Amino acid sequence: MDMIKTGSFLQELRKEKGLTQEQLADQLGVARRTVSRWETGNNMPDLDILVELADLYSVDLREILSGERKNEQMNEELKETVLQVADYTSEEKARLLKRMHWLFIAGLLGFSTFLIITLLGLESTAPYEAIGSFGLGIAFGMIILGVIFTGRHAAKIREFKLRLLGKLKENSR
Repeated sequence: MDMIKTGSFLQELRKEKGLTQEQLADQLGVARRTVSRWETGNNMPDLDILVELADLYSVDLREILSGERKNEQMNEELKETVLQVADYTSEEKARLLKRMHWLFIAGLLGFSTFLIITLLGLESTAPYEAIGSFGLGIAFGMIILGVIFTGRHAAKIREFKLRLLGKLKENSR
């Protein structure tokens, strides 16, 4: 897929509709800069947004992906499949966001415990020293996990995990 060609086509379609990048961004709930990146070919919209764009511009999704107009209408079955994939992608993002939320809450609780013990001057007494250190360790660990989950390597880690789980299932048979 030629992202620059697709971007130029998206720009052409937007102009045909008489929309500015700002207006389109508001309509789709994204930043104007995001629309600009699509149109320059630096980025591609998520699948759910691609489907919205196809509907908005009354073009076939395949036309957007190929970056040029075609005469055939989009197959409803294909559209349904793309929508299901987009829903799945959205569900995956929601699950990841929920996990991140709980990780950050755990980190906040750990850091709060450390901070309270330190502010009360209890960090030098035996049980509180260990509790404070543990809380600080939890906070630090959650920050590291947050960086990993939100980094570009998260997908590679997930693929490795799925391959490993697949191998475990095969071995248990």
